[in-house]
This record gives sequence, structure tokens and C-alpha cells, in this order.
Amino acid sequence: MTTLATITPPSPAFPSSTLKPTTRFEFGVSVSQFARRRRRSCLHPTLLCTRDSSSRVFATSKLVEEFDPEIPVERASTPPSSWYTDPQFHRYELDRVFYGGGWQAVGYSDQIKENRDFFTGRLGEVEFVVCRDDDEGKVRAFHNVCSHHASILASGCGRRKSCFVCPYHGWTYNLNGSLVKATRMTGIDNVPLNEMGLRPLRVAVWGPFVLLKVNQDKSKKEEDFESDGSVASEWLGSSAGRLSEGGVDSTLSFICRREYTIDCNWKVFCDNYLDGGYHVPYAHKGLMSGLDLETYSTTLFERVSIQECGGGGSKAGAEEDGFNRLGSQALYAFVYPNFMINRYGPWMDTNLVIPLGPRKCKVVFDYFLDPSLKDDEAFIRRSLEESERVQMEDVVLCESVQRGLESPAYDKGRYALVEKAMHHFHCLLHQNLKL
Repeated sequence: MTTLATITPPSPAFPSSTLKPTTRFEFGVSVSQFARRRRRSCLHPTLLCTRDSSSRVFATSKLVEEFDPEIPVERASTPPSSWYTDPQFHRYELDRVFYGGGWQAVGYSDQIKENRDFFTGRLGEVEFVVCRDDDEGKVRAFHNVCSHHASILASGCGRRKSCFVCPYHGWTYNLNGSLVKATRMTGIDNVPLNEMGLRPLRVAVWGPFVLLKVNQDKSKKEEDFESDGSVASEWLGSSAGRLSEGGVDSTLSFICRREYTIDCNWKVFCDNYLDGGYHVPYAHKGLMSGLDLETYSTTLFERVSIQECGGGGSKAGAEEDGFNRLGSQALYAFVYPNFMINRYGPWMDTNLVIPLGPRKCKVVFDYFLDPSLKDDEAFIRRSLEESERVQMEDVVLCESVQRGLESPAYDKGRYALVEKAMHHFHCLLHQNLKL
């Protein structure tokens, strides 16, 4: 069984960069508001008159049917713009893709290296907390919601003394999720405190990655821990070996995390990643100088696509002063539905795309480096500056595409042959979304 990178303890983090949102999207809007916003958000006409859940499901199902995965990429049209703009489609997508799907990467194992370590996060509307308990050192995950009055229980990451204490009313939970103290409940009848612990989530650790599964498998008990082999088989399928060959299983040191809040649908960012390098010559002049796009290739697996490209080498990849962060080969792996692993030169970075609404997402970048270079501050700083420039160029592209998707002038597009990884992504989405 091949495991992915073992990560040594984090070195001091370099400054993070966050783009601040300029608008706020409201999930709950009335039918009359839908009509008023139609021109701006390009809603599908069939959704303007839906009033009950059955009609909403029917309307959303019609949107799903507007993409046909059986049509090959050379003849296929892209999904309609409503997949990227419609609030009801977004909520349906959360249920089917994120809450009802398989394993999803949410963090890295060094965040819970020691007993009582924890970190929190959000997946769609699911708030979660992952921790290593104090009794057995077992990794556990829970909905990060107090059973009393729904307050978010924990925030950020770090190490607990022995328990989670709700900041609202002081209810206290062990790191195994059990409720150990319910304040000021004396005299209250019919409160089954022994049943009011934190709601568990399925969790697994594979190599450096912490994975969650939101849907509960009724055939498994909470205590069951997934084996490395079963997790790898379900999450990565037959791509695990190729990832190993590409150097993803090297021993790496964590360097830093950067987060970007982007005004676009989460799928816009994924599509941009999966276009086979199509946009690189036009949008990333600096990155292009370090890649040989003539060698670009794409390989499709069950739920993974891998794009590979040779480095620019002597052509332009290595600058006059010898600086070259990309190396001789770059590997870009997309793990459905929203996780990316990029291995190039001495670096690996991972990108986690978190949907925040129909037209907003957060992308979390974690950077890892060959241990031999973890103390080379000049190399690290320059590499991160170059990576930052590429990310900001992509932010401009993605936000521009989102505005275009919301225009009444656009409905569907076409694929280029190099965009087969994007087509593969859309086919997997359709598989999850269809009734």
C-alpha cells in the first residue's frame, strides 16, 4: 500500500493572503425576489414559479438533464450557466455532491499530530471539528454544533486541555464527543443528556490527508475505522500508483497556508484548473516560461484526472541566477469533487475549493517542500511570490467568467479537445446530481 507524503512539523508560517469579499449572497430569497434578480443572476425560467419542494426538485432535475454525459467531448456542450448561478441548484448540489458523496479531503495529518490537537472547517453548510482524543489517541470528527442551542462549538485550530466547552452556555463535551456537563439543567424534565453528545462524522487519515465523509453508512458502526487500503481504493481508485510515481509520496515539510475568497461559483475555479493548460499562454506569461506545453498530457481515472507537463528546463525554466521552482516535470491531480494536488520541483501544494454560495467560494492552499530546503527562506519567499502571482491571475479570470455566466448573452459553451479533464469533471457531477 503506497501512502502519500509524511509531513514533518510546521515551520513558522509565512504571511497569508486573503481576498476580502465585496458582496454578500443571501441564500433565502422569495419568488418575487427571483423575478427581480433574473437579469442579474440569469436564473433558469422554470425556477421562477416554483413554490413547493417537489416542483423545485423537478425544476432542478430539468437543469441536470441539460447536460448529456454520453456525448463525447468533441461534440459535447458544457453545462448550462444555471449550474453556476442558480441558488436552488446550488443547494441541491450541496446535498448530492458534498453531503451524499464519498471521501473529501479537509485538512492534513500534521494538524492533529498529538493527542488533543484539533482543527475546524466548513464543507458547504456543514461545520465540522476534527480532533485526536485524549484516551486512545484516536482521530475523531463531529459536527461542530452544540446540542443545546446550536452554537458553533470550536473555532480555528490548536490543542485542547481535555474537552470542548461551548462559548454560549458552557455545555461541555469530551474529545470523544460525549456530553459531560450541561449547565443549569437541574429540574428540566425529559432531557436525555446521555443522547445529546456531538453528532459524529466518518473520518480517515491517508498519508498526509485527513478525509471526511458527511453521509453516514448505516452498515458501519461509529467505532469502525477505515483501513488505508479501503480509503485509497474509494478515494483515489487506480490513480494512487501514478501519484506515487509522480512524487506525491515524498517526505515533505509543511510551509504555510494561504486562503483566497473568490467571487465565483466553486466549479468555475475547478474548470479553470481542468482546461488542459489552455489558458496558460494567455493568462500566465511567467508560468508559461517554466513549462513545455508541447508535452502537456491528461490521463483520466475513476474519480481523478492527472495533467502532466514537462518543465521549461534550459529553455527558460531555470533563470540566470539558477532559481527554478517548477523542476523538470509538473503533475496536477484533481480529486473529485474539489481537491487538487500539485507536485512540481521540490514543492507540493494542495488546493481545497469550498463552496460558499452560488457565486462565491474559498480556496485553501497548503504548501509543502522538500525538507532539504525548508530553511532556505529566500527560495521559499520567492517561490511563494511567484505562486501568489499565478493565483491572483486566476482570481481575475474566475471572477470574470462568473460575471459572464450571469449575463443573459450566455447559456452554454463548447469544449476544446485539451479540456477532456473538465468534461470528465462535469460527467462525474452529472452522475451525482441525477435522480
